[in-house]
Amino acid sequence: MEKKLPKEYYTKLEAIQAIDFVIYDLILYLNTHPDDAQAIQQYNYYSAYSSRLKTEFEACFGSLRFGMPTQEHQHWEWAEAPWPWQV
Repeated sequence: MEKKLPKEYYTKLEAIQAIDFVIYDLILYLNTHPDDAQAIQQYNYYSAYSSRLKTEFEACFGSLRFGMPTQEHQHWEWAEAPWPWQV
């Protein structure tokens, strides 16, 4: 028998997916523009917002995440790492 989930489950999950799409897009941008302070600020804002949404979701419906990427507020560290074709 399938467990019926409330509409709130899908609403909250859709909001998380939308914000995570924004974050992913910012990550792609920051990989090629590592010194864009405004983009870093947006990334930090949306990452914190995503974390809050996930915490709220998990309080209602259980575990959702395994881990989140780390962030550094003044510099985008991923830009310093070697690109896949450089390894």
